[in-house]
Amino acid sequence: MGIKHKRIASEMIRVIGEILLEEARDNLLKQITITGAEVTNDLSFAKIYFTSLNGMNPKDLEREMEEASPFIRKELAEKMNLRNTPRLKFVYDESIAYANNIERIIKEIHEK
Repeated sequence: MGIKHKRIASEMIRVIGEILLEEARDNLLKQITITGAEVTNDLSFAKIYFTSLNGMNPKDLEREMEEASPFIRKELAEKMNLRNTPRLKFVYDESIAYANNIERIIKEIHEK
């Protein structure tokens, strides 16, 4: 990913986070944290990574985010000055849960 694509991905993370917090009517969406983004070279597609601490099943969260995708994409198009707004694919970011699990295991080892 070139510098331009990294800059666009970084801006998408910030803008989508703002959209979810400020524009979304669904409280579930307000609890989502955007953790990363990958944009294709032609900017036609973006994979958006997210997490949430609400305890909901990740697959259900992905489904909710996919349903909100057209709204998020429309808002993104208005807020970012891109020739074409990429199609968005939302993917639950397992890395935080994974890190918490590793931390728990290490703590258990030290307690023994």
